[in-house]
Amino acid sequence: MTGRSLEVVVNLGDADVVSGQSIADAVRATLVDGGVRVGELSMTLLHDDAIRDLNHRYLGKDRPTDVIAFSLGEEDAVLGDVYLGVDQARRQAEELGVDIGEELLRLAVHGTLHVLGHDHPDGPERVESEMFVRQEALLTEILAARSERSDA
Repeated sequence: MTGRSLEVVVNLGDADVVSGQSIADAVRATLVDGGVRVGELSMTLLHDDAIRDLNHRYLGKDRPTDVIAFSLGEEDAVLGDVYLGVDQARRQAEELGVDIGEELLRLAVHGTLHVLGHDHPDGPERVESEMFVRQEALLTEILAARSERSDA
């Protein structure tokens, strides 16, 4: 870790569907909400082939996914890497009837919560879990703050 602050690095690659700043802001808001003052988190957007490879290699699942989060844990600071599947996010955004930028922010919050140690059950009950409720509340706050900034 390079300092005693909250550092967020966003790697968009060729995914130009959302700004790196908006993702970094969502990650910071989630970390601060979790009481984190010192940490470093990287957020990387990947296409299906790359995230499928990570999912297969580290989780034994041979398919693309929306989020993979690794908490690299330090005793006095958060340290983690989160990977977002931009193609899967696009499919989910279409299913939900939302903008892909909103879905990527949702996934950034989701992955950050995983790094912070939150988890959820698999299956349909996951949307009623404490983690998902917190995720959606944070996303609502983040979108409202973003809207207020653009109105100013």
